[in-house]
Amino acid sequence: MTILAIALLSGLGLVGLAMIPLGLPGLWVMVGGILAYGWLTGFRTVSVVMIAIILAIAFLGEIIDNWLGFRFAKRYGGSTRSGWGALLGGLVGAVIGVPVAIIGSVIGAFLGSFIGAAVFELSYSRHAGVAARAGWGAVMGRIAAAAVKIALGIVIAVIGLFAALS
Repeated sequence: MTILAIALLSGLGLVGLAMIPLGLPGLWVMVGGILAYGWLTGFRTVSVVMIAIILAIAFLGEIIDNWLGFRFAKRYGGSTRSGWGALLGGLVGAVIGVPVAIIGSVIGAFLGSFIGAAVFELSYSRHAGVAARAGWGAVMGRIAAAAVKIALGIVIAVIGLFAALS
């Protein structure tokens, strides 16, 4: 049973890390892997404190993901309105996606963030240059958010590895 648990933990950890840049819920897949490992091993090495820590890291990743697109749109000269446009556009773009296998939702999220920030900013400032810079900032925020979430995913993977080796 332990070999199966370790294989499941490792497999879901790798799959989760691969999902993050695609805009998919990779951190939550990794959390599920650690919970499954704990369940299969009778929670001998996975404590309530460890579960609370990995849940907190995953929630932090989601908060940072949404916050960075918002912040970067404003940092590149947009208003608060462009930040909201980046957030809403990114969510809608990820859901709708584009007709490209596997990475369609990622492309949709980037396009949605750009378009949302640019349109919301254009409706506020009436300057196309400012709107384009805000849209570009939203895209840069998406990239930064993916990098941060990958780093947090590595932290979760190390915690899972620690549980498996204990």
